[in-house]
Amino acid sequence: MRIEAYNQIGQVYAPKKTYGTTKTNSVSRMDQVQISSIGKDIQTVKQAVANAPDIRENITAPIKTRVQNGTYDVSTDDFASKLLSAYGM
Repeated sequence: MRIEAYNQIGQVYAPKKTYGTTKTNSVSRMDQVQISSIGKDIQTVKQAVANAPDIRENITAPIKTRVQNGTYDVSTDDFASKLLSAYGM
């Protein structure tokens, strides 16, 4: 059995040792983010929509009152024509 060959193979696969210290020039870079004016506008609109109420009370309150009082009347002719126009008939 040849022990010398085993030692040579072990040297090939052994981790490399570095002696001494080496200094590298390290440049500190910081990432930057720039948002375009369109992106800022989109953020403003998203915030405005998020702050807007889901239901427009000035439109729904009178209809709700008329329904509760029983005075809300829907014209069947108007309803049918709008239904047919919505489906392209």
